[in-house]
Amino acid sequence: MFFTKKTEENPKYIFVVGGVISGVGKGITASSIAKILQDRGLKMTAIKIDPYINLDAGTMNPTEHGECFVLDDGDETDQDMGNYERFLNTDLSRINYMTTGRVYETVIHKERNLEYKGKCVEVVPHIPMEVIDRIEAAQKNAEADAVVIEVGGTVGEYQNMLFLEAARMMKLRHPKDVAFVMVSYLPVPSKVGEMKTKPTQHAVRTLNGSGIQPDIIIARSNDPLDEKRKEKLSLFCNIPFGRVISAPDVDSIYDIPANFEKEHLSDMLCDILFMTCKNSRIKSAEEWDLFTNRIHSSTDEINIAVVGKYFDTGNYVLSDAYISVIEAIRHASYGQNRKPVLTWINAVDFEADPKKVQELSKYDGIIVPGGFGARGIEGLISVIQYARENKIPYFGLCYGMQLAVIEYARHKLGWSDASTREVNPSASHLVIDIMASQKNKLDANNYGGTMRLGAYEAYIGKDTIAREAYGSETVSERHRHRYEVNSKYVADIEKAGLVFSGKSPDGTLMEIAELPKSVHPFFLATQFHPEFKSRPLAPHKLFTAFVKAAIERKK
Repeated sequence: MFFTKKTEENPKYIFVVGGVISGVGKGITASSIAKILQDRGLKMTAIKIDPYINLDAGTMNPTEHGECFVLDDGDETDQDMGNYERFLNTDLSRINYMTTGRVYETVIHKERNLEYKGKCVEVVPHIPMEVIDRIEAAQKNAEADAVVIEVGGTVGEYQNMLFLEAARMMKLRHPKDVAFVMVSYLPVPSKVGEMKTKPTQHAVRTLNGSGIQPDIIIARSNDPLDEKRKEKLSLFCNIPFGRVISAPDVDSIYDIPANFEKEHLSDMLCDILFMTCKNSRIKSAEEWDLFTNRIHSSTDEINIAVVGKYFDTGNYVLSDAYISVIEAIRHASYGQNRKPVLTWINAVDFEADPKKVQELSKYDGIIVPGGFGARGIEGLISVIQYARENKIPYFGLCYGMQLAVIEYARHKLGWSDASTREVNPSASHLVIDIMASQKNKLDANNYGGTMRLGAYEAYIGKDTIAREAYGSETVSERHRHRYEVNSKYVADIEKAGLVFSGKSPDGTLMEIAELPKSVHPFFLATQFHPEFKSRPLAPHKLFTAFVKAAIERKK
């Protein structure tokens, strides 16, 4: 219907920008656009632009910015990079992520090296030109037919003006190879009872002020758009009626690609950008359909408690701080035809009321995800003790492993003051200590991008839960930590019954701790972050093992 044969094989660029408010799903929209074009036979990649001065997302508070997602190469990025990897089923690298700080740092470095040949280096055009160079480098690195670029924030914000200027310049340079998609929100005020288009009209006019006209509007709202609203947006935003895409709330983010295809979005993009797309979806797309079918057909529930440190944001709960953990649970659960019912629990609650820990008996499994600092850790330790003693399947991630070791040392070895140097450096049993490579960095206040980051290999011991789950002797997993199990205490801890089933190749870093199945149905924790490598079509094997244990407890 919208298909047009292109005449030249130029790479294509699709910019996704936001209007009206943040948090309406630009990242999922960008991921879904890349997915539906991938399903039409195109080689895709995706880029996230964060308008922060920060060089990366590693120093940002998770209750303000959400999860810090770590790539194989160790780059600490925005959580949307995780969405891209999950939807495209691919591994991305630091070339796919940029921030204002990262761009400015490069331009200043080039100026100091006389790479601008003595010219006066200015905000415009040199900053936008560096942005364009980075976008084109990501395309070449992936040898992609098309690149989806998500610009963080909303139009009209001062922070993203230079990125929009780069997009405008790219459109001027390649008019047939650049498209703009605006994701905007259409509110329905409760006292009015009518969906309002005026905020989106203003957002489009603001984008026009940057020299950009959107080709497509993704209209987010609680409910589907009616024709009247589409007509208004078409008329007042200067967009063909058929290019106003209704994007109502859905039960699962994984339904969004199919919803976009119902409105022929991939056809529109193929037409706008003169791309040669397959006339039908590639065969591998059928696996995605099977996955989404399981989401809706799975009725048997398992109840999982996620006990963490970063859920509070004012009077609201921010589950985005653990988005990869949540999605990994979903991938594994639907893979077993189970519907996960997730409950977010603040660790501080168990410090205020220790008896509250008994409420955990109603859950089929408990997860303690990563974190830093002293806040809430005594509550987390009491949760871990309760799960261990009452044989509730337990899965600890990063800090969840370190605290599991502390709990075991306190209550099985009798070291009542066992702790981590991060919280209590004067403890007589520092079973968790600073990594040797990290001490000088902390002494110099060198925090940004200096942790043990990215993919590292681990060896998995025979006859362990981890070995049974992985089915292999070696694995590669992503890390983000400064502290580790103190090798001084490993022999004593193992003698008391806790098994370190995963270790670094040189045997010095404890990667996985677990209890034998004869002692506990599933008590396992990892120093790394397995959630970063879970995909809808390839659930992580440790999450699958945890879910299976939760199903058994449910029975």
